[in-house]
Amino acid sequence: MASRGLIAALLLLSCAGPAAAQQRPLTTEDPESIGAGRVLFEGGFNYARDVDYTVSGLTGNLTSIPTLGLSIGVSSIAEVQIDGGLYNHLSITSAKPAPLSSLLTVTGSSTHDVSDIVIGTKVRLVPEGTARPSFGFRFATKLPNAKNETGLGLDTTDFYASLLVAKKIEAVRIVGNIGSGILGDPTNGQRQNDVLTYGFSIAGVLTPRAEIVGEVNGRANLRQDGPLPGSETRGLFTVGGRVTRGALRWDAAVFFGLTDIDPSFGFTTGLTYVFNAFTVP
Repeated sequence: MASRGLIAALLLLSCAGPAAAQQRPLTTEDPESIGAGRVLFEGGFNYARDVDYTVSGLTGNLTSIPTLGLSIGVSSIAEVQIDGGLYNHLSITSAKPAPLSSLLTVTGSSTHDVSDIVIGTKVRLVPEGTARPSFGFRFATKLPNAKNETGLGLDTTDFYASLLVAKKIEAVRIVGNIGSGILGDPTNGQRQNDVLTYGFSIAGVLTPRAEIVGEVNGRANLRQDGPLPGSETRGLFTVGGRVTRGALRWDAAVFFGLTDIDPSFGFTTGLTYVFNAFTVP
């Protein structure tokens, strides 16, 4: 299903016009920043079916509201990013023994918690030229805000670093990410797993106000003897659209999991607001 959806998205995008470097509902990072002194605020709603928490042993349908993101342009080539969420609710459909299932304090058919906060910085290193793509670098840290007692958190601090590349080819903007994630082991504080992270997205304009977007984004475990708990291979295929009116942009997308432990499907919708906030000296 995911492969057919990706082919359809590529066909639609081949007829689209130029697109700006924007984020929601995508997670693949464009090297371009939002601009000096500008602030981007986004909020949304996510629903994912059949989410598998391999460390706590819980499986269920996850509702996240609101998902929040804040980007601050500290220069013409760099921005600071903060992402997270206030409320994650898991309607539990099954529970099984797992590495940290003994720590659960869940007593009913559901559980809830906040999202982990991710703080990152993105820098554009090379601007886009006529024949040359733009390049950038992003590093980010995930903080352990969600608790393992709720079954939704790992209580680990993770670090990510990625090389970003993007190029507009006629009517289509293509963005790629490749990098590494250093993920802590929630069962043993002395161990970590280094995973490969990746992302590929395409975006194009259907009308002066409307865009269609698609991406494949995830991580791959490289350990020959298998992943550590919580660092399994994961990935999502996403396809959706964005509509802009003035400083506001509305988006909606559907996504499908690429592995057995990813959500079977889900959807997201949200709003983005960008404004000039301050002058960079």
